[in-house]
Amino acid sequence: TAPAPAAGTAAPGPATMDSGRRAVVAPLTGMFYLSPSPGAAPYVKVGGEVIAGQVIGLLEAMKLFNEIKSDVTGVVRRIVAEDGGLVKTHQVLIEVEPT
Repeated sequence: TAPAPAAGTAAPGPATMDSGRRAVVAPLTGMFYLSPSPGAAPYVKVGGEVIAGQVIGLLEAMKLFNEIKSDVTGVVRRIVAEDGGLVKTHQVLIEVEPT
């Protein structure tokens, strides 16, 4: 198996969707969290701005927490992944409308 990406690595690149939005996808399979700890403010919100390199969530895989960073600047239009839910490699986490 391939080694897991180092903490702080971005997903494999945003996919452009039919709507013109860009999808930020999971780089590996694991549990996805929208905030740094229970009860804390989420990293991103629908309607909020995100910049390339900004942390959008945490992915827990093999007892390690990996920061997932956006690789596109724009407005968050949809949060697809469920907070605390299992995501698979290349699954869409958020949709961003580039600015």
